[in-house]
Amino acid sequence: MSSISYDDVQAAAGRIAGDVRPVTVAPVDPGGFGPGEGWLAYEFTQHTGSFKARGAANFIAAHREAGTLPEAGVVIASGGNAGLACAWAAGRHGVRATVFLPETAPPVKVARLRLLGADVRQVGTEYAAALEASREHAGRTGALEAHAYDHPLIAAGAGTLLEEIRAALPGLDTVVVAVGGGGLFSGVTAAAHHHGVQVVAVEPENCRALNAAIEAGRVVDVPVDSVAADSLGARRASRMALDWALRAEAVSLLVPDEAIVAARRSLWDDRRLAVEHGTAAAFAALRSGAYRPAPGERVCVVVCGANTDPSDLVRTEPVRPGE
Repeated sequence: MSSISYDDVQAAAGRIAGDVRPVTVAPVDPGGFGPGEGWLAYEFTQHTGSFKARGAANFIAAHREAGTLPEAGVVIASGGNAGLACAWAAGRHGVRATVFLPETAPPVKVARLRLLGADVRQVGTEYAAALEASREHAGRTGALEAHAYDHPLIAAGAGTLLEEIRAALPGLDTVVVAVGGGGLFSGVTAAAHHHGVQVVAVEPENCRALNAAIEAGRVVDVPVDSVAADSLGARRASRMALDWALRAEAVSLLVPDEAIVAARRSLWDDRRLAVEHGTAAAFAALRSGAYRPAPGERVCVVVCGANTDPSDLVRTEPVRPGE
């Protein structure tokens, strides 16, 4: 897929205005990010529970404007969140949505997809298998192929989030985002680079598609093995994400699963935020010290998705001070 520019993000902002929920930002307790000033962007309150609604809304609206939505509807492969967003956006326009998921997709996401009226099909154990099946379906039926992350309209829609964060936080220095295939990263970085904002890309140690691509200087396949694989489990990052990582000199960091689990637990214990492991990866970079802000640095962490079963967050034993 081709890359995107800041103009594409601006066009997306105009196209989806009024269709998506403006992001809320909340401060982190003083000292929570070391010597920096910390904020959390509550994008998990977005329609369908994740930032993906922005890209899906832009994708469907753009094709509606162009008259290129086929009778067969739209098809997408997803770990869950992109499918939810696609089904939601398609439903708003009366368009049929077929969503291919791995058999390992969280039941909570599968159930919500069906409630949204999507035709749900589960194939294989990784996103890559679902993607191949979705492409076969598109070729057979003529359905329009959407993509979870590797499409200019999807990435540009995601980039509108950065515009809203900057409006809420004048003087923003750094934005921290979790990375799977790179759609959120690409859009946010296109906008951030325009405004001189640094981007920190965070991935699990064993789901490091963008980090490996930066290291190799080209897109490469990587193993997928992490507690966050249901949302960050792309085997390869998009070329668009790699291009923006290199152009903007983004900071690429890896965090272990233990830090992700601890960060997710912290968001629940301290703020009663029940988020996905993939979402917690971005917060883990600050909480674990993988990223250490400079004195006075104004940092915002994107809390991007909450399509999770929160039952494992309920403690059965008392919480000791300091836990």
